[in-house]
Order: sequence, then structure tokens, then C-alpha cells
Amino acid sequence: MKISTKNSLLFNLTSILLIISCMFITTPPKTSAKASTKTPDHDLPQYFSSSSPLNTIIKFNNHSSSSPQNKYLLPTFGTDCSVWSRACSEEILKIATKPENVKWIKSLRRKIHENPELAFEEHDTSKLIRKELDELEVSYRFPLAKTGIRAVIGTGQPPFVAIRADMDALPIQEAVEWEHKSRNAGKMHACGHDAHVAMLVGAARILKARQRHLKGTVILLFQPAEEAGNGAKRMIGDGALEDVEAIFAMHITHLLPTSVIGSRSGPLLAGCGFFKAVITGGQGRDAVLAASAAVISLQGIVSRESNPLDSQVVSVTFLNSGDDLDVIPNRVEFGGTLRAFSNTNFHQLLKRIEEVIVAQAKVYQCWGTVDFFRNADTMYPPMVNDNNMYEHMKKSTVDLVGPTNFQVVQPVMGAEDFSFYSEVIPAAFFYIGIKNETLGSVHSPHSPHFMIDEDALPVGAATHAAIAERYLHDRDISIS
Repeated sequence: MKISTKNSLLFNLTSILLIISCMFITTPPKTSAKASTKTPDHDLPQYFSSSSPLNTIIKFNNHSSSSPQNKYLLPTFGTDCSVWSRACSEEILKIATKPENVKWIKSLRRKIHENPELAFEEHDTSKLIRKELDELEVSYRFPLAKTGIRAVIGTGQPPFVAIRADMDALPIQEAVEWEHKSRNAGKMHACGHDAHVAMLVGAARILKARQRHLKGTVILLFQPAEEAGNGAKRMIGDGALEDVEAIFAMHITHLLPTSVIGSRSGPLLAGCGFFKAVITGGQGRDAVLAASAAVISLQGIVSRESNPLDSQVVSVTFLNSGDDLDVIPNRVEFGGTLRAFSNTNFHQLLKRIEEVIVAQAKVYQCWGTVDFFRNADTMYPPMVNDNNMYEHMKKSTVDLVGPTNFQVVQPVMGAEDFSFYSEVIPAAFFYIGIKNETLGSVHSPHSPHFMIDEDALPVGAATHAAIAERYLHDRDISIS
């Protein structure tokens, strides 16, 4: 283009100003060829880590402050995560640990803690979650399993990966005296589900901020009734796992220091069931003697029939023959619990418990029946981590928090209804530590003195987000 001499000075000055101004113009992010073609309603502001090149352009959000989502916009950073690097994990953790987000996630957890709700009664908790999702403009389906929620972030296209949190509290009177103590008498979040919900909503914030990086769809499941009622089974029945090919979940633990992640491949939590036996004797038949023999014989199932290196439990926890001291009762009831780390062993225990009780009753010319409450939502299968999902979870976590903050843990006899998901699709369950002796965060779950170190909350949110985002990234590479 030709320019006259008298205008050259003005042109040069204008050019300089244009070059300077261009340094602050937001350019649209590059998208994967497989990404959704839908333009997001809000382009998220981007900042860079201190390790970024000095000549990297900082991008700012151009949307009006009147946008309903504007106050929730979170910074995402400049790393191109089409090739995953530790910088991608660092950016996720930076979002989670920004002071305003730490303050927000603690506040959310405290609101839930103050208003604990029991299984299938989590109406206010569910309403609060949906309010947060609405403000983030995250779509969801409600209700599932009465109060549950299935939220969706990403392209809306395969692959689909799920992350889950449970919402219900326990019928326990809180004994911890603090500002945010339970306001519902006889109810308490004594197992950390308030923290689980806060961390999953926190993950929703992070994933929404990084939505352009998602190479598929993340499903966030907010589940009722983990403690009593097998909420997972009902969520599955209502379509929670529709299109989902893998699922992950996290639980707080007082056995690990704050923010340390722990898990293991294979069996992690036991299958759990309960039984109630009734032994009835006819005229002159001693039902108490028959029941006593059955109780003693049950102990031999584990001690004499099971592999000593494969932990199993059969425990009789009650026996009732009435309170008449001068009459031999013709009816005795007793029962207890059984636990095992594999489905094969668990079902073998069910079979042998019934056989032993019925056979011992016959020895004393009595009749025995056994009820395992199969239709009462009290039976949980073992929680067995899929090897591939465990390795993915471990890899993502170590990249996020460092190898010294990941521990391989031992299996425990506790049960979790997340195991129902693991029976349907590959799954991995892991822990996040909340142990802090200075704060008194040392009590086991289901204790009225239970409390948590809230510093674990942002790390838990980041862990959820990193596992989900990286799963979609690695899955995209494997099928391309």
C-alpha cells in the first residue's frame, strides 16, 4: 500500500498504537478437531504460571460484569494440553487453590454440614447443589434415586467418564462444638459426605473453566443414601451410568495426613451382608442347644475353610431366646454379619452360613431358617478396583500432588455402595487424608467427634478434575 509523505508520521504513530493494543486482544482458543462445535456462552479468562515465557500474551475475559456466571469465572492457563504434561495438572491445582476458591469451597461444605439430611431425605442438599450448577451454567438431570443429580460437562459426545459423591448424613448427635455444628438434632455428617459434595462441586467449577480442554464428557453424580439404602443401585436403575465407560470416587480418611491420596489395585473394601437365623424346636426339643451349636460351628467356616491369607469375617452379634428363666424356649433367634474381599468368597460365605445353621438344627431335631435380607438394601458387594482405572488414578494423582503424597493402602473390612458401580463398569475408589492432630481431625468416621481438616477440600476438587480430564485426554489418544 502506498502512503503519502505528509501522512507517514501519522501512519507510523498509528501503527505503533495498533501493535501495542493488539497485545491485549483476546484471541479465540484453538480447539481439537474432535471437540464440540458449539461455541461456549462464556470464554474464560486465562492467566499463565510463573514458569511461562515472558512474551506470552495474557488473555482477559471480555464479557460484561452483569453476566450471571461472571463471578464464578475461573482462570485457565496457557498450556496446550493436547499433549498432556505436568503443567496441565499444575494449572488444575492452581485454579482449585486460588484464595477465593478455597474460601468458597469451605463455605459450601459448612452450609451442608450445618444441615445434615439422612438417606433419601437430602432435599436441601440437592437443592443447594443444583443452585451451584445453575450458576455455573452446568446442565443436569434431576431427580435420580429421589434426590440424586446427574450433571454433564464437556462436549456431550463420547467418551463419557463419571465422578461421584455421596450426599447423606448419619443419625448421630454431633459432639463437636464449633461455629458450624449440625443444626438438625440427632443428625450429623459424621462420615465426610459434606466434604465429598463440596469437592465434587469444586471439580465442576474447575472442569467448567477448562471445558475447551475436555475431549469428551464428564458426568458428575451426586448420590443419595450411601449409608443406608444402596443409593448407588437406585442411581444405576435411573440411568446414572448411561453411556458411561468408567467411574471414579473419593472418600475422606483420618488415617492419612491432610491431602495425601491413598488407594490400591484390586480388593480395597469388603463385601458386606447381614443374616438372621431362626431355630425352632418341637415338643421337648432344645432350640437353645441347637442355636448354640450352630453359633460355634459358624466360627469354623472362616478358621477351617477359608484361605488364611484371604481375609473373611463371620460374626454372630446377637442371640435372643426370650427372658423366661424356668422354661426351655422352642424358638431362638440369632444373627450377625459377614464380610469378604471377593464376590466368589462372599457368595461362598452366604452358602455355607445357611448350610451350617440348617444342618446343626437338624442334628438336634429342630428346624432352621436363614434370612440374608436380600431385598432390604443391606447387602453390598466387595469394592474391587479395576487395575487400569487404578493405574490411571494413581498416575493422575502423582502428577498433581507429587509421588510423596500418594500411598498404597491396605484393604479394610468397611463397605461402600460405590461397589455397585464397579460391578457394572471399570471403576477406582480412593481416599484423601484429613488427619491433622493440631485441629483434632483424628477421629474415625461414624464418631460423634468426627471432624475434618478443610485444607483437603481444594486438593480433592483438583484431584477429581484431573482424573476426569486426563481420562478423556488419554482415551482420545488411544482411539485416534
